[in-house]
Amino acid sequence: MRNQPVRIVFILIVLLGVWMPGADAGTINALNAENLYVSGQIVNSHGEAIPEASVTLAVTGNDAPVKKTVLTDGNGRYEFKALFPAGSLLNARILLEARKLSYAPSVRISLLPIRASIDALGSSVYLAEANLTLMRVASPALWISGAVLLFVYVMIGFELVHRTLAALAGATLLLSCSYLVGPFYPDLRIISFEIAARSVDLNVIFLLFSMMMIVGVCEKTGMFQWLAHRCYRISGGRASLLAAVLMILTAVTSSFLDNVTTMLLIIPVTIRIARSLGLNPIALMVPEVFASNVGGTATLIGDPPNIMIGSYTGLTFMDFGLNLGLPCLLVMAVSVLFFLIYYAKDYRDVGKAIESKHPEPAIDFAIKDRRLLFLSLVSLGITIVLFLLHGILKMAPSIAALIGTTILLISVGRRVDIVELLETKVEWSTLVFFAALFTVIAAAQESGLIHLIADGVKSASGDSLIVAVLMILWVSALASAVIDNIPYTATMLPVVAYLTATVPGAQNGVLWWALAMGACLGGNGTLIGASANVVTAGMAEKAGYRIAFAQYLKICLPPMILSIVVCTIWLLAVEL
Repeated sequence: MRNQPVRIVFILIVLLGVWMPGADAGTINALNAENLYVSGQIVNSHGEAIPEASVTLAVTGNDAPVKKTVLTDGNGRYEFKALFPAGSLLNARILLEARKLSYAPSVRISLLPIRASIDALGSSVYLAEANLTLMRVASPALWISGAVLLFVYVMIGFELVHRTLAALAGATLLLSCSYLVGPFYPDLRIISFEIAARSVDLNVIFLLFSMMMIVGVCEKTGMFQWLAHRCYRISGGRASLLAAVLMILTAVTSSFLDNVTTMLLIIPVTIRIARSLGLNPIALMVPEVFASNVGGTATLIGDPPNIMIGSYTGLTFMDFGLNLGLPCLLVMAVSVLFFLIYYAKDYRDVGKAIESKHPEPAIDFAIKDRRLLFLSLVSLGITIVLFLLHGILKMAPSIAALIGTTILLISVGRRVDIVELLETKVEWSTLVFFAALFTVIAAAQESGLIHLIADGVKSASGDSLIVAVLMILWVSALASAVIDNIPYTATMLPVVAYLTATVPGAQNGVLWWALAMGACLGGNGTLIGASANVVTAGMAEKAGYRIAFAQYLKICLPPMILSIVVCTIWLLAVEL
């Protein structure tokens, strides 16, 4: 009886291990069985993973036939496991099929499993690896996603509705088509909710959110108004010097804050100062907004297109500074010179400062809360240091921004109403716009539209790096002058990624710098080219100074073209 417990345990092991349900094969002796593992990745002709592809595996020609279908994960990988009676895989035929909407009919291949090892129970383990490439085809989904993307562009470009509503309507149309029509007509299932959710770049969302919070606190200190007034003092009332100093201040500020926020903070002070000098504020505001887009081009966090490029590629804050800093300085010097010449008569007519005749209360430009200013500067400094180090720390930029924001909010305590800050200083419409736009672009990518554009650009470049650089730079600049540069950049990210991987010599990342320069600086070309331009025009009109579309085009298109020429010379002479 002493061995009775051992016998009971042995019987349980046999019952649980020996009698196991096979893949439609009845019961299989696990102590003398064969295990089959098949895995691989499904990609397209660009080498990009295909999620949610249907992979069917069939094992025939043995005593335990199997047919099983699995879906690839977000990385395009699939895995198949099955247990078979001993000896049944020796003569088995293993077939693999892969299918996905917007791709050519499935690839069907025959696999030969390789005996790899013996497991702990003495069973043979067979392995098979199969990576498949599916080819794109034009499908109804492609045309629908293309039409929706064009619809969003038109709505935003002509300001028919708010850009957030345009992007949200586009995303809703695509998801509605996929889930309300897709079950009846599978060719119209464009994008799943899971892929749409994965497409939302949280790094971009949280980085924008964090910087909005930091700026919201800094604004309460009066720091930006104080800086603008110091520029007024430094210029001594000389309009030409004031314009140059304000442009430089705006550019530097826009390098670390988004340019829309910079203009919101600096325009009210600019209008006040211009009026005190007897100068039309437009002569200061237009150069300022131009400078804000130039300054925003220089860093990872200065302009939304750069934030999107950095998040998509993993390029660091230092990468942006080292590759875009010097060309932006050159563009800035050319821009200052251009506007000083263009507005020379206006500045000359103003004469010397007349501050004594029109005194302004010093309190308007005084620091409102010095302790809050100190805490804000410390937190902003920590954030910038973390931006500089995030590449070394392998940390997403959004984490650096979140750390700085959290430190600031904890340190200010009750000095700032957090709820009020969330309600009034965070541009929730912008964050929703990005989330919806990512879904629209993901649908275009899923349907093959982006793939088609990338192949077209590559074909036009003829594998020439110089042609590719010029195409990306100039097309981006001209396109961003007509449409909002954010949706344009989102569309071009996978295109440039493909060209960077396939065009000889592009692996140093030069095409990303061409895209950043073109998308950010091109927005200076027209009044609707960048969000900061639209905001500036709105605030100017509210103050009684209307900036017409044609007027802005006449003033800013020449220096925009000139700035792209400078970037062209830089890219061809330095980056290549």
